Amino acid sequence: MGKFNFDEVIDRRGSMCMKYDNLQELFGRTDLIPMWIADMEFAASPAIADALKRRFSHEIYGYSVAPESYWKSIIDWQRRRHGFEIKREELTFVAGVVRGIAYALNFFTERGDKVVIQPPVYHPFRFVAEGNDRVVIENPLIAGDGDAFYRMDFDGLEHIFATEHPKMMILCNPHNPVGIQWDEETLRRLASLARKYNVIVLSDEIHADLMLFGRKHIPFASVSDDAAAVAVTFGAPSKTFNIPGLVSSWIMVRNPELREPFYHWMEVNEFSSPFFSATVGAEAAYTYGEEWLDELLPYIEENIRVTEQFVTSNIDRIKVVRPQASFLIWLDCRGLNLAQSELEKMFVERAGLALNPGTMFGAQGAGFMRMNIAMPRASLLKALERLAVAVTDTKG
Repeated sequence: MGKFNFDEVIDRRGSMCMKYDNLQELFGRTDLIPMWIADMEFAASPAIADALKRRFSHEIYGYSVAPESYWKSIIDWQRRRHGFEIKREELTFVAGVVRGIAYALNFFTERGDKVVIQPPVYHPFRFVAEGNDRVVIENPLIAGDGDAFYRMDFDGLEHIFATEHPKMMILCNPHNPVGIQWDEETLRRLASLARKYNVIVLSDEIHADLMLFGRKHIPFASVSDDAAAVAVTFGAPSKTFNIPGLVSSWIMVRNPELREPFYHWMEVNEFSSPFFSATVGAEAAYTYGEEWLDELLPYIEENIRVTEQFVTSNIDRIKVVRPQASFLIWLDCRGLNLAQSELEKMFVERAGLALNPGTMFGAQGAGFMRMNIAMPRASLLKALERLAVAVTDTKG
C-alpha cells in the first residue's frame, strides 16, 4: 500500500468539472461513466493543494510575478526526469498548451499558409489551424502492429514539404490519441526534413512525464542541431499532476532567431504574463510532486494491464492498443463491424460510457474509440463490465 490512495472514488459532479458537468450537452445523458476528456479521477498531490492553500491564505490577491524558483523548478524537472538541459532564457509562460500553439501559429504564419498534422491526432491541432484560416495538410500515420502500431510516413512528408511548402508542422510527442513515444531516429529524421525545407515544428509534449513500462521521453528539441533550430516546444504539469484547471504551461525555444521575436511579441501582448495560482501550483508539482507521480505511474500501468486482460478474455472483437505514454487507450473496435455512428451509439446507449470517438482525431480514426483509464480500479472494472454486456448484445 502506497502513501497515496488512487482507489478513492471522489464525487466531482457540480464542481464546475467539464468531464461530468458537460455530459448532458455532449452525450445527451448524465448517467454515463465519463472516460473521455484527458483528466484523471485522482486527487492531486497534497503538496500542490497545500501550496495553493498557503498562497490563498494571504488575503491580498494583487498583481503577481513568477519567482525565479518557478523557472528553476521547470529546469530541474526536465534535467532530472528527461536528461534535458534548458536555460532560463529559453523558457516562457503560457496559459495552456493549445493556447500557446495558437499564439505560435498566429506569430509564425499568415492566413492561407499551410500547416501539417499527422492524423489520427489530437483534434485541436486541426481546429486551431483551420479556425485561424490556415490550410491543414494531412500526413497520416501508417498503421502497423504491436509497438509500431503507427509509424510516420516520411516519403509522404517530404513530398508535402517539397510541393506544398508548408510553414509549420504540429508534432505530438508523445502522440495523442495513440500514446506513441517517437524514437530518436524518427525525431532526427523529421528534424532533418523540417530544417531542409524551412518548416517550423511545434512539438506538443504535454504527456511527456507520463511514460510507461520503462520507456523514456525523448524531447524533440534535444535530438539534433536540426531539431533545436526548428523546434518550438510546449509542456505543462497539467496532465502529469491532474491540474489542468490551473492552466499552467510553458514554452521552450532554443533557436534565438525564433525565440527572441516570438517571446517579445508574447510579452508586449501580455500573452506570457503568469498568474500566481498557475505558477504556485506548477512549482509545487515540479518540486514536491515526484513521489506522487512515482506511485501514480504503476497504478496506471496496472489499469492498462487490467483493461488488456479483461478485453482479451471477455470482448474478443475489440483490441487494446497499449500506450507507451499517458492514460489514454486507443481501442480498435473494427471487429464489431459497426458504422462509426452505430459504434458511438453502442458506447453511450448500451454501455453507458462516454468516450471520445476515433473520428474526432481524423477520418483515420474510424472504427476506434479513445478510452481514459485514469480512474479507481473498481470504477474501471465497472465500466469494462458494462462494455462487455453491450458488445454481447450487439450484432455487427
